[in-house]
Amino acid sequence: MSNEPLRLLSVHAHPDDESSKGACTIAKYRDEGILSTLVCCTGGEAGDILNPAMDRPEVRENLHKVRLEELAQATAIIGYDKVELLGYRDSGMPDSEANANPDNFWNAPMDEAIGKLVSIIRRDRPQVLVTYGDDQRYYMHPDHLRVHDISAPAFERAGDPMWYPELGDPWQPLKLYYVEWSVAKVRAMHEKFIELGLESPFEERWAARMAEAGIVDKTTTRVERSAYYEIGQKALLSHATQIDPNEKFWFGLPDDEARLVHPYDDYVLAKSSVDTMLPEEDLFAGVPGR
Repeated sequence: MSNEPLRLLSVHAHPDDESSKGACTIAKYRDEGILSTLVCCTGGEAGDILNPAMDRPEVRENLHKVRLEELAQATAIIGYDKVELLGYRDSGMPDSEANANPDNFWNAPMDEAIGKLVSIIRRDRPQVLVTYGDDQRYYMHPDHLRVHDISAPAFERAGDPMWYPELGDPWQPLKLYYVEWSVAKVRAMHEKFIELGLESPFEERWAARMAEAGIVDKTTTRVERSAYYEIGQKALLSHATQIDPNEKFWFGLPDDEARLVHPYDDYVLAKSSVDTMLPEEDLFAGVPGR
């Protein structure tokens, strides 16, 4: 395994998730020569158009195509060298029409979806896999829940020759991470808005709701991202149907302040077969060849 090129594989639910979660990490590793694969599980067909400027008939009628075009633009900016679509429809929210569609991600046979991910892992041979965590009480979108549901077993099964022998030679990733929006990040951004005399889109209720849900910081690994802040913002803006450039949540702080407010992408190390000392500053800490 030490002779293999270093590669990270990220699993996300919809086009735009790759830009709002961990984009700067990918850009940083690209500059270090580390390869990356994005697996996007759905086409985002059921997403609302959140930018009024894009809420036009021709966009609404072709939302799947438009969102994939946005994904292509964003991933080029971030620096992913491979982008794989798992091929499922957006599941929408519970009890919606989209959620009942048999072609959606939520309704996909689990072994089928896990097998698709295993096939990509075995082909690209990443040492690090990044996905969503097991505690998603703060945002329980069916597709985000399902991303975790398939990633955890795929991490194990990819290295087991008894599973899906027809899908290529076994490959066992060494580290499994959950990407997160930490309580510390939410609190730091809220406090910076207040410090600057600006209305905070987070308000106190964000941290309070996270605390109410019993969500606590489990962060084990922080990747410094301040030098890649602009790349993350440009990638977000590529998703014009989903990201309103006037939305304070994303763009309410001046750039020179936002770059330095909690200047990290936060992760939780869920599984590892290599020795590493916590807390970490590198997802590849302990990986041979790093």
